[in-house]
Amino acid sequence: MPIIQSKYSPPFVFRNGHISTIYPNLVRKVKGVHQKRERVELADGDFIDIDWSYAPSQNSENLTIIIHGLEGNAQRQYIVGLAKHLNQNHGDVVAINLRNCSGEVNRLYKSYNAGVSDDLDQIIKHILTNYPYSNISLCGFSLGGNILLKYLGEGYDIVYQIKSALAVSTPCDLYDSLLEINKPKNYIYEQRFIRHLKAKLLERQVVFPEKISKSDINSCTSLMDIDNLYTSRAHGYIDAMDYYTRCSSKQFLRNIRIPTLIINAKNDSFLGDLCYPIDEAKENSHLFLEIPDYGGHVGFYLNNGAYYNEKRALEFFQNHNV
Repeated sequence: MPIIQSKYSPPFVFRNGHISTIYPNLVRKVKGVHQKRERVELADGDFIDIDWSYAPSQNSENLTIIIHGLEGNAQRQYIVGLAKHLNQNHGDVVAINLRNCSGEVNRLYKSYNAGVSDDLDQIIKHILTNYPYSNISLCGFSLGGNILLKYLGEGYDIVYQIKSALAVSTPCDLYDSLLEINKPKNYIYEQRFIRHLKAKLLERQVVFPEKISKSDINSCTSLMDIDNLYTSRAHGYIDAMDYYTRCSSKQFLRNIRIPTLIINAKNDSFLGDLCYPIDEAKENSHLFLEIPDYGGHVGFYLNNGAYYNEKRALEFFQNHNV
Protein backbone atom coordinates (compact mmCIF):
# COMPACT_ATOMS: atom_id res chain seq x y z
CA MET A 1 0.00 0.00 0.00
CA PRO A 2 1.47 3.41 -0.90
CA ILE A 3 2.71 5.51 1.99
CA ILE A 4 0.00 7.80 3.41
CA GLN A 5 0.66 11.52 3.18
CA SER A 6 0.27 12.78 6.75
CA LYS A 7 -1.88 15.81 7.53
CA TYR A 8 -0.47 16.30 11.02
CA SER A 9 0.61 19.91 11.56
CA PRO A 10 1.07 20.78 15.25
CA PRO A 11 1.58 24.20 16.83
CA PHE A 12 5.12 25.46 16.22
CA VAL A 13 6.58 24.55 19.63
CA PHE A 14 5.45 20.93 19.20
CA ARG A 15 7.49 20.57 16.06
CA ASN A 16 10.36 19.87 18.44
CA GLY A 17 10.45 16.10 18.93
CA HIS A 18 11.62 16.23 22.54
CA ILE A 19 8.86 18.64 23.55
CA SER A 20 6.30 16.42 21.81
CA THR A 21 7.64 13.39 23.69
CA ILE A 22 7.92 14.96 27.14
CA TYR A 23 4.85 17.22 27.28
CA PRO A 24 2.14 14.53 27.36
CA ASN A 25 3.93 12.69 30.17
CA LEU A 26 4.47 15.73 32.38
CA VAL A 27 1.56 18.03 31.60
CA ARG A 28 -1.37 16.25 29.97
CA LYS A 29 -4.23 15.32 32.31
CA VAL A 30 -7.13 13.35 30.87
CA LYS A 31 -10.26 13.38 33.01
CA GLY A 32 -13.57 11.57 32.80
CA VAL A 33 -12.37 8.04 32.05
CA HIS A 34 -13.75 5.55 34.58
CA GLN A 35 -12.00 2.19 34.42
CA LYS A 36 -13.19 -1.12 35.80
CA ARG A 37 -10.52 -3.76 36.43
CA GLU A 38 -10.79 -7.42 35.55
CA ARG A 39 -8.19 -10.07 36.30
CA VAL A 40 -7.57 -12.63 33.57
CA GLU A 41 -6.06 -15.94 34.64
CA LEU A 42 -3.47 -17.23 32.18
CA ALA A 43 -2.71 -20.79 31.10
CA ASP A 44 0.68 -20.82 32.85
CA GLY A 45 -0.82 -19.90 36.25
CA ASP A 46 -0.03 -16.20 36.09
CA PHE A 47 -2.45 -13.30 35.55
CA ILE A 48 -2.95 -10.12 33.57
CA ASP A 49 -5.13 -7.23 34.75
CA ILE A 50 -7.21 -5.44 32.12
CA ASP A 51 -9.03 -2.14 32.63
CA TRP A 52 -12.40 -1.51 30.94
CA SER A 53 -14.02 1.80 30.05
CA TYR A 54 -17.34 2.08 28.28
CA ALA A 55 -19.25 4.07 25.71
CA PRO A 56 -22.26 6.01 27.08
CA SER A 57 -24.66 3.80 25.14
CA GLN A 58 -25.15 0.28 26.44
CA ASN A 59 -24.33 -2.89 24.52
CA SER A 60 -21.84 -1.46 22.04
CA GLU A 61 -20.70 -3.91 19.37
CA ASN A 62 -17.37 -2.10 19.04
CA LEU A 63 -14.36 -2.78 21.26
CA THR A 64 -10.80 -1.50 21.07
CA ILE A 65 -8.01 -3.37 22.86
CA ILE A 66 -5.05 -1.13 23.78
CA ILE A 67 -1.50 -2.18 24.74
CA HIS A 68 0.87 0.22 26.50
CA GLY A 69 4.59 0.72 25.97
CA LEU A 70 7.74 -0.01 27.97
CA GLU A 71 7.14 0.46 31.71
CA GLY A 72 3.66 1.80 31.02
CA ASN A 73 0.24 0.78 32.27
CA ALA A 74 -3.44 1.34 31.52
CA GLN A 75 -3.46 4.64 33.39
CA ARG A 76 -0.90 6.44 31.25
CA GLN A 77 -2.26 9.59 29.65
CA TYR A 78 -1.74 8.32 26.11
CA ILE A 79 -3.87 5.28 27.00
CA VAL A 80 -6.72 7.09 28.75
CA GLY A 81 -6.65 9.86 26.13
CA LEU A 82 -7.32 7.34 23.38
CA ALA A 83 -9.83 5.50 25.56
CA LYS A 84 -11.79 8.69 26.19
CA HIS A 85 -11.92 9.62 22.50
CA LEU A 86 -13.04 6.14 21.49
CA ASN A 87 -15.56 5.82 24.33
CA GLN A 88 -17.19 9.08 23.27
CA ASN A 89 -17.24 8.31 19.55
CA HIS A 90 -16.84 4.62 18.84
CA GLY A 91 -17.42 2.09 21.62
CA ASP A 92 -15.93 0.28 24.56
CA VAL A 93 -12.23 0.02 25.39
CA VAL A 94 -10.14 -2.47 27.30
CA ALA A 95 -6.59 -1.43 28.20
CA ILE A 96 -4.16 -4.25 28.95
CA ASN A 97 -1.68 -4.01 31.80
CA LEU A 98 1.14 -6.28 30.68
CA ARG A 99 2.50 -8.67 33.30
CA ASN A 100 4.01 -6.89 36.30
CA CYS A 101 2.62 -3.53 35.17
CA SER A 102 -0.65 -3.33 37.12
CA GLY A 103 0.84 -2.45 40.51
CA GLU A 104 1.31 -6.00 41.78
CA VAL A 105 4.26 -8.34 41.29
CA ASN A 106 3.16 -11.28 39.17
CA ARG A 107 3.33 -14.88 40.31
CA LEU A 108 5.95 -16.07 37.85
CA TYR A 109 9.52 -14.93 37.34
CA LYS A 110 8.88 -13.91 33.75
CA SER A 111 6.99 -10.69 33.07
CA TYR A 112 6.64 -8.97 29.70
CA ASN A 113 8.74 -8.05 26.68
CA ALA A 114 8.31 -6.71 23.16
CA GLY A 115 7.32 -10.11 21.81
CA VAL A 116 4.64 -11.45 24.16
CA SER A 117 2.07 -12.03 21.44
CA ASP A 118 0.95 -15.21 23.21
CA ASP A 119 -0.32 -13.13 26.12
CA LEU A 120 -2.25 -10.89 23.71
CA ASP A 121 -3.74 -13.98 22.09
CA GLN A 122 -4.97 -15.23 25.48
CA ILE A 123 -6.56 -11.88 26.29
CA ILE A 124 -8.37 -11.80 22.95
CA LYS A 125 -9.64 -15.35 23.42
CA HIS A 126 -10.84 -14.49 26.93
CA ILE A 127 -12.79 -11.50 25.60
CA LEU A 128 -14.32 -13.44 22.72
CA THR A 129 -15.38 -16.22 25.10
CA ASN A 130 -17.02 -13.91 27.61
CA TYR A 131 -18.25 -10.84 25.69
CA PRO A 132 -20.38 -10.47 22.52
CA TYR A 133 -18.31 -7.92 20.54
CA SER A 134 -18.59 -8.24 16.79
CA ASN A 135 -16.14 -5.46 15.79
CA ILE A 136 -12.76 -5.46 17.53
CA SER A 137 -9.87 -3.11 16.82
CA LEU A 138 -6.37 -3.34 18.26
CA CYS A 139 -4.00 -0.51 19.16
CA GLY A 140 -0.45 -0.70 20.50
CA PHE A 141 1.93 2.05 21.56
CA SER A 142 5.71 1.71 21.19
CA LEU A 143 6.65 -1.70 22.65
CA GLY A 144 2.94 -2.54 22.64
CA GLY A 145 2.82 -1.70 18.95
CA ASN A 146 5.57 -4.23 18.29
CA ILE A 147 3.63 -6.89 20.22
CA LEU A 148 0.53 -6.10 18.17
CA LEU A 149 2.25 -6.22 14.77
CA LYS A 150 4.07 -9.43 15.67
CA TYR A 151 0.77 -11.01 16.72
CA LEU A 152 -0.96 -10.05 13.47
CA GLY A 153 1.76 -11.45 11.21
CA GLU A 154 3.19 -14.31 13.21
CA GLY A 155 0.71 -17.03 12.35
CA TYR A 156 -2.02 -16.81 14.97
CA ASP A 157 -5.59 -17.48 13.86
CA ILE A 158 -6.86 -13.90 13.52
CA VAL A 159 -10.58 -14.20 14.14
CA TYR A 160 -13.11 -12.44 11.93
CA GLN A 161 -14.17 -10.12 14.76
CA ILE A 162 -10.80 -8.34 14.55
CA LYS A 163 -11.35 -5.74 11.84
CA SER A 164 -8.42 -3.31 12.06
CA ALA A 165 -5.30 -2.30 13.96
CA LEU A 166 -3.11 0.70 14.71
CA ALA A 167 0.50 0.78 15.91
CA VAL A 168 1.86 4.12 17.17
CA SER A 169 5.57 5.04 17.56
CA THR A 170 6.59 1.43 17.06
CA PRO A 171 10.19 0.12 17.13
CA CYS A 172 9.65 -2.43 14.35
CA ASP A 173 13.35 -3.31 14.54
CA LEU A 174 14.20 -3.66 18.23
CA TYR A 175 17.98 -3.59 17.91
CA ASP A 176 17.89 -0.58 15.63
CA SER A 177 15.73 1.20 18.20
CA LEU A 178 18.11 0.21 20.99
CA LEU A 179 21.05 1.69 19.08
CA GLU A 180 19.08 4.91 18.62
CA ILE A 181 18.16 5.15 22.30
CA ASN A 182 21.83 4.65 23.19
CA LYS A 183 22.78 7.88 21.42
CA PRO A 184 23.66 10.95 23.53
CA LYS A 185 20.50 12.80 22.46
CA ASN A 186 18.46 10.20 24.34
CA TYR A 187 20.58 9.97 27.50
CA ILE A 188 17.87 11.27 29.82
CA TYR A 189 15.24 8.90 28.42
CA GLU A 190 17.61 5.94 28.54
CA GLN A 191 18.58 6.57 32.15
CA ARG A 192 14.93 6.88 33.13
CA PHE A 193 14.12 3.53 31.51
CA ILE A 194 17.11 1.89 33.17
CA ARG A 195 16.18 3.28 36.58
CA HIS A 196 12.57 2.08 36.34
CA LEU A 197 13.49 -1.35 35.01
CA LYS A 198 16.10 -1.91 37.70
CA ALA A 199 13.58 -0.90 40.37
CA LYS A 200 11.15 -3.47 38.97
CA LEU A 201 13.89 -6.13 38.96
CA LEU A 202 14.76 -5.39 42.58
CA GLU A 203 11.10 -6.00 43.45
CA ARG A 204 11.25 -9.33 41.66
CA GLN A 205 14.52 -10.21 43.37
CA VAL A 206 12.77 -10.11 46.74
CA VAL A 207 10.22 -12.66 45.49
CA PHE A 208 12.67 -14.75 43.44
CA PRO A 209 16.04 -14.47 45.24
CA GLU A 210 17.24 -17.75 43.75
CA LYS A 211 16.76 -16.45 40.21
CA ILE A 212 18.59 -13.13 40.29
CA SER A 213 20.89 -11.25 42.66
CA LYS A 214 20.95 -7.62 43.74
CA SER A 215 24.55 -7.31 42.66
CA ASP A 216 23.72 -8.51 39.14
CA ILE A 217 20.89 -5.98 38.91
CA ASN A 218 22.98 -3.12 40.26
CA SER A 219 25.75 -3.90 37.79
CA CYS A 220 23.47 -3.19 34.80
CA THR A 221 24.32 0.14 33.20
CA SER A 222 22.42 -0.15 29.90
CA LEU A 223 19.17 -1.48 28.50
CA MET A 224 21.08 -4.21 26.73
CA ASP A 225 22.61 -5.27 30.08
CA ILE A 226 19.10 -5.66 31.47
CA ASP A 227 17.97 -7.60 28.41
CA ASN A 228 20.98 -9.91 28.68
CA LEU A 229 20.54 -10.43 32.41
CA TYR A 230 16.76 -10.73 32.67
CA THR A 231 14.55 -10.18 29.62
CA SER A 232 16.16 -12.82 27.44
CA ARG A 233 16.80 -15.46 30.11
CA ALA A 234 13.41 -15.15 31.77
CA HIS A 235 11.56 -15.55 28.49
CA GLY A 236 13.46 -18.34 26.79
CA TYR A 237 15.92 -16.46 24.57
CA ILE A 238 19.66 -17.10 24.35
CA ASP A 239 20.66 -13.50 24.96
CA ALA A 240 19.58 -9.95 24.17
CA MET A 241 20.46 -10.18 20.47
CA ASP A 242 18.46 -13.40 20.12
CA TYR A 243 15.52 -11.64 21.77
CA TYR A 244 15.77 -8.58 19.52
CA THR A 245 16.10 -10.72 16.39
CA ARG A 246 13.23 -13.08 17.09
CA CYS A 247 10.80 -10.50 18.46
CA SER A 248 11.19 -7.61 16.03
CA SER A 249 7.85 -7.21 14.25
CA LYS A 250 9.32 -5.99 10.95
CA GLN A 251 9.91 -9.53 9.73
CA PHE A 252 6.21 -10.38 10.19
CA LEU A 253 4.66 -7.36 8.45
CA ARG A 254 4.42 -9.04 5.07
CA ASN A 255 1.99 -11.58 6.55
CA ILE A 256 -0.56 -9.14 8.00
CA ARG A 257 -4.00 -9.63 6.47
CA ILE A 258 -6.24 -7.08 8.19
CA PRO A 259 -6.15 -3.29 7.64
CA THR A 260 -3.28 -2.06 9.81
CA LEU A 261 -1.94 1.47 10.15
CA ILE A 262 1.51 2.33 11.51
CA ILE A 263 2.13 5.95 12.56
CA ASN A 264 5.82 6.65 13.21
CA ALA A 265 6.95 10.27 13.39
CA LYS A 266 10.01 11.25 11.38
CA ASN A 267 11.40 13.09 14.43
CA ASP A 268 10.86 10.21 16.87
CA SER A 269 14.25 10.08 18.61
CA PHE A 270 13.73 6.43 19.66
CA LEU A 271 13.43 5.08 16.11
CA GLY A 272 16.26 4.37 13.70
CA ASP A 273 15.89 4.11 9.93
CA LEU A 274 15.00 0.41 10.06
CA CYS A 275 11.92 1.20 12.17
CA TYR A 276 10.18 2.79 9.19
CA PRO A 277 8.92 -0.21 7.14
CA ILE A 278 8.49 1.60 3.83
CA ASP A 279 9.17 -1.37 1.55
CA GLU A 280 6.94 -3.67 3.60
CA ALA A 281 4.05 -1.19 3.38
CA LYS A 282 4.45 -0.81 -0.38
CA GLU A 283 4.33 -4.58 -0.84
CA ASN A 284 1.35 -5.36 1.44
CA SER A 285 -2.06 -3.97 0.48
CA HIS A 286 -3.28 -4.41 4.09
CA LEU A 287 -0.47 -2.36 5.61
CA PHE A 288 -0.61 1.45 5.76
CA LEU A 289 2.36 3.56 6.87
CA GLU A 290 2.09 7.21 7.87
CA ILE A 291 5.28 9.14 8.67
CA PRO A 292 4.40 12.61 9.98
CA ASP A 293 7.26 15.08 10.10
CA TYR A 294 6.45 15.76 13.75
CA GLY A 295 5.11 13.97 16.81
CA GLY A 296 8.16 12.71 18.67
CA HIS A 297 7.60 9.46 20.54
CA VAL A 298 3.89 9.00 21.34
CA GLY A 299 3.39 12.76 21.13
CA PHE A 300 1.15 14.11 18.32
CA TYR A 301 -0.21 17.04 20.32
CA LEU A 302 -3.22 18.96 19.05
CA ASN A 303 -5.08 21.84 20.70
CA ASN A 304 -8.49 21.24 22.21
CA GLY A 305 -8.74 17.69 23.46
CA ALA A 306 -7.90 14.63 21.41
CA TYR A 307 -4.41 14.18 19.98
CA TYR A 308 -3.75 13.50 16.31
CA ASN A 309 -3.11 9.77 16.76
CA GLU A 310 -6.40 9.47 18.66
CA LYS A 311 -8.35 11.12 15.84
CA ARG A 312 -6.58 8.93 13.29
CA ALA A 313 -7.42 5.85 15.32
CA LEU A 314 -11.12 6.70 15.32
CA GLU A 315 -11.08 7.49 11.62
CA PHE A 316 -9.21 4.33 10.68
CA PHE A 317 -11.30 2.04 12.88
CA GLN A 318 -14.59 3.48 11.65
CA ASN A 319 -13.52 3.13 8.02
CA HIS A 320 -12.59 -0.52 8.43
CA ASN A 321 -14.99 -1.92 11.05
CA VAL A 322 -17.46 -3.24 8.50
